[in-house]
Amino acid sequence: MPRRGRARRQLVVSALAALVASGCTAGPSSRPAVLEDDGAPAPPPSAGTSRAVPLPGLAEPKASSLPWGECDPDRQGDLDAGGSAHTVSCARITVPLDAPGLPGLGLTRMGLTKVGDGRIPLVVLNDVSGEPGTRYAVRLAETLPGELLETFSLIGVDRRGTGTSDPVRCVPDVERETLLDHDPTTTIDPLLDAARTAGQQCAITLEDVQTAYDSWRTAGDLEELRAQLGVERLNILGHGDGSTPAAYYAARYPDHAGRIVLDGVPDPSTDLPTVMSDVAAAAEAALDEFAADCVRRNCPLGDDARAAVAELADDAKANPLRAGEHRLSSVLVRRAVLAGLSESQRWPELADAVAAARKGDSTRLFEFVQPWLAGEATWPPRTDAELVTRCNDTVERLPNDRLRETARTLGTRHPVFGPVLAQHLVWCSPWPSRQEDKPALGSPEAPPLLVISTATDPLTPEKGTVRAAEQIPSAVRVAWQGAGHGALGSPCVGEEVTAFLVDGEVPRDGTLCPA
Repeated sequence: MPRRGRARRQLVVSALAALVASGCTAGPSSRPAVLEDDGAPAPPPSAGTSRAVPLPGLAEPKASSLPWGECDPDRQGDLDAGGSAHTVSCARITVPLDAPGLPGLGLTRMGLTKVGDGRIPLVVLNDVSGEPGTRYAVRLAETLPGELLETFSLIGVDRRGTGTSDPVRCVPDVERETLLDHDPTTTIDPLLDAARTAGQQCAITLEDVQTAYDSWRTAGDLEELRAQLGVERLNILGHGDGSTPAAYYAARYPDHAGRIVLDGVPDPSTDLPTVMSDVAAAAEAALDEFAADCVRRNCPLGDDARAAVAELADDAKANPLRAGEHRLSSVLVRRAVLAGLSESQRWPELADAVAAARKGDSTRLFEFVQPWLAGEATWPPRTDAELVTRCNDTVERLPNDRLRETARTLGTRHPVFGPVLAQHLVWCSPWPSRQEDKPALGSPEAPPLLVISTATDPLTPEKGTVRAAEQIPSAVRVAWQGAGHGALGSPCVGEEVTAFLVDGEVPRDGTLCPA
């Protein structure tokens, strides 16, 4: 039965209703619905308000060919670490790499988990730099509304090159460390050299398929997955930059697109300096929210957690921190804090880690950045797949003089996280330029896509998600007024997502969810 409580809490602006009734052609909704008593200003609506294609119905698989079975014993303990109450099984499928200019060349394997026993598959994609989708789906199942999991089983996907999907391992250890710990706001030359060596080594290791690891081809992997799941339409939940291949799927295969949720779509703009500046600004806003949370909880960082973090990072410039055999430079300290800010449920843990590092014990702080630098147990370092995918997805390459100028500007305007984001600009400078046009995010032939933005998201800022929604003709946006990377932990957002996925209720574009 549809949830009418959600609809009752939405206040439709009477002036808008009058415009619609009169047949006025003033364009999309000028005021979104709002939730009562949220106390927050309404965000501008996204341009995508097309209803030409209805939201598809749900249908059970007809004849799945996926060989679900027990998970690899080396990873089973890691998948069960969250104490999941849901059954977890694993599978792997083979998909074509389909390199640019060499269609169909090569094959790669894609790792999957199935979480829960819901009759309808819901594919889950995570950030390419985040935890592998197979593991993310297990953790996500513990936070999603029970009603959603009664209908759907989560199909966690390790995107090509990540996790159990034939992971990319092409960056030498020394270069990986430099890519992550060198501060480009001082000089970019060591970082450029590391990026150049990393690119050359990846070209040797990956050969003709170096440029096949991108989000557009990941959408092709999803189509192969749809066929093997035995469903006519694919339902998808994309988190962070996992939203990009989900949106591309709707653009490439609109007739097979089902109910698709995009939680925190990255900014699609090709103006990389502006995009990185916006991310750095959002990260520092998240740091302010973290500091306010510290005050409310009386955390060990006192009444100015922002200053504590900045001081720790600045001190590490002259005296890098140590965590066992690992060295934490100033930029690694900042990257570790940024990783912690992205998971708001871990903020107490982050505060304790920063407090311990200030007293000389950096072990817990290093744990936040370890997945990128050294990997975790049987999981490969995330940096390699992030580098390859990010650079293949990116069109623009900045010349060295502009890199230097932009890095200095980022460091000046955003002193806490500017150096981390400046690194990402340098990484792709020596990488082969993308020969194909940047694909469109959406299609007018696709059904409505639910886009969720977060007011203070340190990785995919709301400003960029709004820009993305404006490029998706069928986008309908729900805006969460909270902080952290993604909004799926919000009860209000959970209700909207469940109504969309389970009941087929499309919310009004611009609906607000209070923090």
